[in-house]
This record gives sequence, C-alpha cells and structure tokens, in this order.
Amino acid sequence: MYSALLHQYHLVLSARGALFDYCETIKTEHMLTRLPSFNNESMVTQLMHVANCYLFWLAKSVMQHQRPYFKEEEHSDLISVCNAYRQVDLLVNEFLQNFKDSLEQQRVITRPDGNTLKRSPFEIFTHVITHEFHHKGQVINMSRQLGYIPVDTDVIRD
Repeated sequence: MYSALLHQYHLVLSARGALFDYCETIKTEHMLTRLPSFNNESMVTQLMHVANCYLFWLAKSVMQHQRPYFKEEEHSDLISVCNAYRQVDLLVNEFLQNFKDSLEQQRVITRPDGNTLKRSPFEIFTHVITHEFHHKGQVINMSRQLGYIPVDTDVIRD
C-alpha cells in the first residue's frame, strides 16, 4: 500500500503544480484579496490553511510531533506559499515512510477541542489529500470571481 500512496501523492503534486503554475498568472494583490463569499478568506489564506492541516493531521495528530504552524503574515506571496508546501512534501514523505508497515493500524487522535477519535494513518492521509482538493477548487472559484479564466488543475488533464 505504501507504494500506491506514494504514487497517489505524486498525482497530488502534479495537480498542485498545475494550480501553482496557474496562480503565477494571478496578480499578487488578487491572491491576497479577501472575498466575502468565502468568509473573507483569500486564495493565499486558503492555501495556507491546507498546508497547516497537513501539519495538524500528519505531524501533530498521528506522528505526535510539535511542529509550528505556518503563520499567515509570513506567507503573502506565491513564492512563500510554495516554500511552505516544500516543507509539507517533506512531511508527507516522512509520514508515509514512518507508517508504511502500519498504515491500517488505528490510532487515538486528540482534536483541538479535546475530543478524541480513532483513525488509521491511511484514513488521515486520505483526509488531507481530499481536503487539499476541496480547497483547490475553492481557490479556482475565487480566481474566477476575480475575473480570471481558470485552467484545468485536475489529476487527469490534457
């Protein structure tokens, strides 16, 4: 299963690369524009939320590592966002390597509100990548609202 998940993450990287290439065509001020229709979030805050969710679920919840979250004020352009995602990529590789022999083993995870749940590393990995795609769609929608014509950023594209 480890090699399948590694391959799956490479597909995520490809789709993310298409999104970041597209984001390079968007003016920085638009990347930072907070849209009322998205709870006053910007494309950058959406992307950083996803990066921080990788940290929360993989590092803090499953691996029990106390890594600092990415700070919004330190990520105000696409270059800094991409740098944060390079750290996310390293984390994903570490996570998959650490759990390659126990991806199905249930673990107790404590949520920020103190509630606990049991999930396997496989379930958590699935959650973070689908969560990324949810927010990738929101970033595309936000750009459309700002007058841009999005490109295809799916895993399967021409």
